[in-house]
Formats: sequence, structure tokens, C-alpha cells
Amino acid sequence: MLDLFPEAEKPVEIIPAKKLPARAAALYVAPADHFQTRPVDELRLGFDGISGDFHAGPTRRSGGREPWYPRGTEMRNERQLSIVAADELAIVAERMGLAQIKPEWIGANLVIEGVPQLSMLPAGTLLFFRDGVTLKVDAQNGPCRIAGRSIAENAGMADIEAGALLFPKMAKRLRGVVAWVEKPGTIRVGEEISARVPEQWIYQA
Repeated sequence: MLDLFPEAEKPVEIIPAKKLPARAAALYVAPADHFQTRPVDELRLGFDGISGDFHAGPTRRSGGREPWYPRGTEMRNERQLSIVAADELAIVAERMGLAQIKPEWIGANLVIEGVPQLSMLPAGTLLFFRDGVTLKVDAQNGPCRIAGRSIAENAGMADIEAGALLFPKMAKRLRGVVAWVEKPGTIRVGEEISARVPEQWIYQA
């Protein structure tokens, strides 16, 4: 590791950047009036996100994830796309006692294959699609009761409220990541992806 810090200070371990091959296994879009998505063969992306999607736009309104702002404050939209992995959804489904959790139930736009522990991708990870689109991962997507309620209703759970509350507990660090469009274009089902994970370190003041 390159010694960037004085010997008197605690050294910071730098984990090198890496590239991972991946694939766009499935694509989804949400109607403008609801967060649940439906499968499509391609996604047309602009700098505002997915054309016509529920989460499209250069800005969004703050919610429970941003307690430092009054709810409803206009802010940069870094949540243009929701990305999940089928293996992680299978784990959550098993924990909740369900046969499956479909990506569209929780408003996913993209299912990626080939990236181990997708939900643990760090902020700043770049997803380069073969045909030219680039997405930038902003953060892990925290599971919420709204998605939990959707799962409970679609799966036919006997107690909808209990299901809504169970999902945030069972899906922590397994609900995928959110990303925004760095370079627009069109994504197609089956397209190859190069995931470029940046250098990582643990900041300790």
C-alpha cells in the first residue's frame, strides 16, 4: 500500500479498484403514477433517468431517508434507477416465508447477474453497458414499508401490515442499490456490463 500518511497517524488500508463482468438479466419501468414496475425489453435513458418512469427527473422530493431536510424539500435525484439481484431477493423471500419476491413488486428497474453481493457495491461504482450507457451507483437502497406492503399484497400474505413491517427487517443490505445516469442511451435485456468498483477505504477520523 502506498504510504500517504505520516507514521504517527493510524494508516488507512486502501483496497484496490476492480472490474467485474455482469449482465442485464431483466429490465423494468414504472408508470408515471405508481412505483411498481413492469417488464420491458429495453430502457431509454436520458440525464433525467428512464423516460416516463415514476422516478425520472433531475430532482426529487426528500422523504424519510433524508431527516436532515424538511420532508418534501426539492433535492438532486440520485435515485433514478433501482437495481437488484435475483439471488438476494431469493434470500429475502425465504426469510419472509414466501415462494418469491418479484423485482417489479418493489419497483426495481434493473436485475443484474454476475456481481456477488450486489447490495454491497460501494458508492461511486460505475456500470458500463456494452452499447454505451453508464450508470453510477449512489448508495445502498434501504428497504421500506411501502415496498413491504407491495410485497405482502402481491404475495397474498394474510397479514398485510405484518408483511409491510417484516420486509425492512429481512431485507436490510439485500435490497440492491440506487443509481443515476452518467451517460445516456438505451439498455437492452441481456446486455453485457462491466462493473468498475472504485478504490475503497474505511474513513476513521
